[in-house]
Amino acid sequence: MRWKGMILMLLMLAFLMAPSEGNGEAAPAVGSAEIQAETAGSEEGKYVALTFDDGPRADTTERLLDGLKERGAVATFFLIGQQIPGNEALVQRMAAEGHQVGNHTYGHTRLKNADDQTILTEVAKTDTLLRELLGDGGYWLRPPYGQISQQGRSLVQVPMIQWTVDPEDWKLLDAEKVYQAVMKAVEPGAVILLHDFYPTSVDAALQVVDALQAQGYTFVTVQELFELAAEEAEPGCLYRAPGKAGYEY
Repeated sequence: MRWKGMILMLLMLAFLMAPSEGNGEAAPAVGSAEIQAETAGSEEGKYVALTFDDGPRADTTERLLDGLKERGAVATFFLIGQQIPGNEALVQRMAAEGHQVGNHTYGHTRLKNADDQTILTEVAKTDTLLRELLGDGGYWLRPPYGQISQQGRSLVQVPMIQWTVDPEDWKLLDAEKVYQAVMKAVEPGAVILLHDFYPTSVDAALQVVDALQAQGYTFVTVQELFELAAEEAEPGCLYRAPGKAGYEY
């Protein structure tokens, strides 16, 4: 019976080592922090999250996704719901390529002084669109302008994230100035705020990726950043980054 057991073990080993269907080899998820660390030469602990608000926009977001894919980097996209119709393929591409997709309300509505029904509606409409496209999931919220009242937080059933690095790219509209502002403020564990709505921000973002990868950084999603810090982001809580509570406005 011993030889039968050996044959069974050999057959199981052969099955586990067999290549997957398609191109003949198994492709790891782009969004895996461990995979990125191996391929990008990351130094231990040098992780950063690049985030983008106000998309998707057909021309700029597509170019950004192309650039991130070429560089093996992932990001987190906080989408405005009314921007999604007509750009569904871009949203699906984000998820397929390992990026985290989040909620930036339906109409970029200020939530700080909004009534309960407005908050619920603004969040739910975009959440519904994302679920229809990507399936069920916890689509983190970035409140527009990073602001939401304490009462509003109690209505939100997912974690909320602000940022630690804000180059004010929407004001500068200059790729080099945005790039310099990010590089001056970035550090391990940073959450960088940019907007894929602006061509200059896309240019700056790709410059940042090139520069930080050369310094040994690995780009991860916001959710991965929390996982790497062994911190569980709680629903209804507002953060700037792992270990950093959100700003009060």
